[in-house]
Amino acid sequence: MHAVALGDAAPAAAAAPAPSASPSASPSASTSASSTASASAGGTAAPFQDALGAEHAAVYGYGVVGARVTDDGQRTAARTALAAHQARRDAWQRLLSGAGATPDPAAAGYQLPFPVTDAATAGRLAAHLETRLTGVYADLVAAVPTPQRPLAADALRESALRARQWGAAPTAFPGIADTPAGTSTPTP
Repeated sequence: MHAVALGDAAPAAAAAPAPSASPSASPSASTSASSTASASAGGTAAPFQDALGAEHAAVYGYGVVGARVTDDGQRTAARTALAAHQARRDAWQRLLSGAGATPDPAAAGYQLPFPVTDAATAGRLAAHLETRLTGVYADLVAAVPTPQRPLAADALRESALRARQWGAAPTAFPGIADTPAGTSTPTP
């Protein structure tokens, strides 16, 4: 499940306990999630577990990105993104725990969607991670109750902005797949 966020079908190794919590780098991620942690996750635990899994994968992926970028600006952007994803991961863990669910642990490793051998492919991986997260967060916005939507929408906005920063193509509605010309989308 976690590796799907990186674009693959299965984790590279068996699941391991999640790393210990790190200090929050994003006040909005930790404060908002902890304020809604007392809300019942009920039927929304699965979408939050999906978001947590995607953040586990992003944290892993940014470790790879950080090891390959060479420019000081890219290195700073990678560190900032890593801290934001660690904070978001920790916020989802607190939300799930506060709602009585057991947060899924991170996998011991993940298979990358393509070889990352230099700064260019590292930047491409960062854009890929953020683009995949916009899809996860668009799904989360649609799946959670109204009081939790601003938290999910904030995560979607942050990932969309980072995706553009890393060179992803602009989209009208980040996280929502474009429909081919001449087709219509079903209305709910």
